[in-house]
Amino acid sequence: MDETILLAHGSGGKLSHDLIEKNFLPPLANPLLARLDDSAVFDLSGRLAFTTDSYVVNPIFFPGGDIGKLAVCGTINDLAMSGATPLYLSLSLIIEEGLALGELNRIVSSVKAAAEEAEVKIITGDTKVVNRGSADKLFINTSGIGVVPQGVDISGANAQGGDKVILSGAIGDHGIAVMSQREGLKLSVPVQSDCAPLNKLVSQMLEASPRIHCLRDPTRGGLATSLNEFAKQSKVGIRIEEDRIPVRDGVRAACELLGFDPLYVANEGKLIAVVASQDVNQVLAKMKQNPYGVDACIIGEVTDEHKGRVIMKTRLGASRIVDMLSGELLPRIC
Repeated sequence: MDETILLAHGSGGKLSHDLIEKNFLPPLANPLLARLDDSAVFDLSGRLAFTTDSYVVNPIFFPGGDIGKLAVCGTINDLAMSGATPLYLSLSLIIEEGLALGELNRIVSSVKAAAEEAEVKIITGDTKVVNRGSADKLFINTSGIGVVPQGVDISGANAQGGDKVILSGAIGDHGIAVMSQREGLKLSVPVQSDCAPLNKLVSQMLEASPRIHCLRDPTRGGLATSLNEFAKQSKVGIRIEEDRIPVRDGVRAACELLGFDPLYVANEGKLIAVVASQDVNQVLAKMKQNPYGVDACIIGEVTDEHKGRVIMKTRLGASRIVDMLSGELLPRIC
């Protein structure tokens, strides 16, 4: 019988220490974490970015990832969307009694792999165990800190008329991958989550141009919601073209089956960039050199008309308003 998490693993006693020393320290080892103090102490200089997020995805394993990979990539990407170079993360877990240790180890391995790919370190954390039935296997909270390079000023409020809107690749993969796993859907074209760390892609984009005005990873609420956030924060209009927005066949088929609009389905490895028109081609060329930006494309532009709104030119040549997501399309997606 597989070993499982017991309430005593959260007691702060011997089982707690054994869990940390056997299941967390070896895969995540680094000098700051190894001290096992109540807080990590380190030196930093310059402008800092700080973010925090919690992950309650159901199920905790899905095609293309799991809750561990998702937590690390999600926090790294939030830092990267401000132009920051992520450096350190915290990792806190709320574990339900009865979770198999094999599953926990698999998730920690995913955390390690994602952190190593992004070249960030897990330097502090916490573990709590709750009674069976009081959680849903595992919840994770992460916080991250990074350094913003001199001269970088990226904000959803910085879009300007004439800017171009770039999307780094096909939309909707993560949401459909999680939903298909949750509901046991057998899709004729399998869909995998796009969960990935985007910090190196952003770094390459900033090498190509300092005139990247806005960045956002379109997670809950999808592409449509993120574009509406830009339009409202910057008090501009945004016009996009439906034909230019890439959607994989499997995602499109699943959305038609379920009655979803891909514009509102969550992503975890894509970004939207609003870039000065004179620099858009060099930024796009640099993105295509990165595996997470190889399918990047221009999907629209910023306009001084219809301020605060997103307008889409449809495949039929008509125009329609693309509003922010209303209600909950896909719960427990991240």
